[in-house]
Amino acid sequence: MSNDADKLTIDGANPELLVSMTEYQKGSVVSRTLLQNDSGTLTIFSFDEGQALSEHTVPYNAFIQVLDGAAEITIGGKVCQVKTGEIVLMPGGVPHAVKAVKKFKMLLTMFRKKVA
Repeated sequence: MSNDADKLTIDGANPELLVSMTEYQKGSVVSRTLLQNDSGTLTIFSFDEGQALSEHTVPYNAFIQVLDGAAEITIGGKVCQVKTGEIVLMPGGVPHAVKAVKKFKMLLTMFRKKVA
């Protein structure tokens, strides 16, 4: 990688099974950052049923890709029901929250360029 500030927790040029990169833990939300640098982050999360991330706002666009299970994602007051294989955009500057309606894994891709 060209940027010494890059943090990479997986080996390059080696296929990985994304859904297996974090495990469910009873009563918990578990996360693993796969890549972090000045342009953004790539983080995988696993949520036990009923676990949540409370409403918060970040100034960056972010995509959720659902890897397993189902969740309720609230973005700017709009509730979205998502399931395995679906994606959803969380626009920068808009409050959002995530709640697992059953065990749930997601890949979060955040782009650090501020939204104008």
